[in-house]
Amino acid sequence: MENEQNQLTESLEDYLEVILELESTHKVARVKDIAERLGVLRGSVSTAMKKLTEMGLINYEPYSFITLTSEGRKAAGRISHRHQVLLGFLRDVLKLDPDVAEQNACRMEHAMDDATVERLVRFIEYLSNCPRTGRDWIESFETYLVTEQRAPEDCLACLTGCLERFRADEGGTGDD
Repeated sequence: MENEQNQLTESLEDYLEVILELESTHKVARVKDIAERLGVLRGSVSTAMKKLTEMGLINYEPYSFITLTSEGRKAAGRISHRHQVLLGFLRDVLKLDPDVAEQNACRMEHAMDDATVERLVRFIEYLSNCPRTGRDWIESFETYLVTEQRAPEDCLACLTGCLERFRADEGGTGDD
């Protein structure tokens, strides 16, 4: 299966991701729904479905419903996970416009390996949990994006707030 995964093109990954989405909302996917979602012709969908069937990733017979195999579900889940992580990072951390973030996440998801995505997940977790970052840090970044200026006086207030939160979370006095 790993060899087959290496043969997935960006286009086939997009098909798997859409099938997963359609299965989650409609239990099955249909060629016309996939074509509509991806903005392609039904004939293109049918060709892709044949390839994905040959790869053992979907169950498909012409003019019938399409479902993911267990291997297809795993592959689609990995693709969807990459997309969601990248979308969240671009939208929530880098503060890109949601439409721009979506477009970029769609392109980036095909180029990143799972290990890199998981490192990004860990970085986002770190940003969310480290008392030096978190909400204050993201809000400060948003201000910087608008003003393109850093206010040193705000840094001291931010650091003081971070230290207070850290002490409260740890239940300590910070006098170690």
